[in-house]
Amino acid sequence: MHTPQRHFSGVIFDFNGVLLWDAELHEEAWQAAAQRLRGRPLDAHEFEQHVHGRPNAGILAYLLGRPVAGGELHELAQLKESLYRELCLQRPDIFVLSPGAEALLDALVARGIPHTIATSSDRMNLDFFVTHLGLARWFDTGLIVHDDGKRPGKSAPDCYLQAATNLGLAAQDCIVIEDAVSGFRAARAAGAGCLIALADPTRATQLKADHGVDRVIASLADFPPGLLAC
Repeated sequence: MHTPQRHFSGVIFDFNGVLLWDAELHEEAWQAAAQRLRGRPLDAHEFEQHVHGRPNAGILAYLLGRPVAGGELHELAQLKESLYRELCLQRPDIFVLSPGAEALLDALVARGIPHTIATSSDRMNLDFFVTHLGLARWFDTGLIVHDDGKRPGKSAPDCYLQAATNLGLAAQDCIVIEDAVSGFRAARAAGAGCLIALADPTRATQLKADHGVDRVIASLADFPPGLLAC
């Protein structure tokens, strides 16, 4: 017997790696920070497990081998983020919304589908993105969830629970689009109704088995509009 496809009422986007393909710039900035803080660069496994999708406090704690807070956290985070923002402005070929993003966002706005962002970026970077990428065209920027130091970072569910609440929806009624392991864990822990991974489609079987991903798409141009309720 055919089971009808479930439909969802809202969409929550991760930002870095989903709406903005900027991993190269972040990696360059974090490598410089790692070299300075611990005297050696990060390897690929460390990026996957301890950097991608995680807030600055967690990454810096990993690099230093101890918790970082208060003024020290702010100083070290801004050291890395100021370099990152400089790299963004130097690389307009990279610092643009990802393939398919504008068309998808236009469609969500036209259809009246609630949508927002849940990002590990801090307020300064969020304001930078809003200004230079024109995010107010598609988003109520007051609903965007960012790292404000008030909640645990990914892989805790808090950011996705807050994002759903900001949309007036339950997490189970939302599609989450993520690209990082910590984000997959956060979305699943939040009870997201559908988890879409932005990744190489050849990894689909692995991502579904390891992280409970429901679908894998290569870019936002491949987003399945039939999942939406209206």
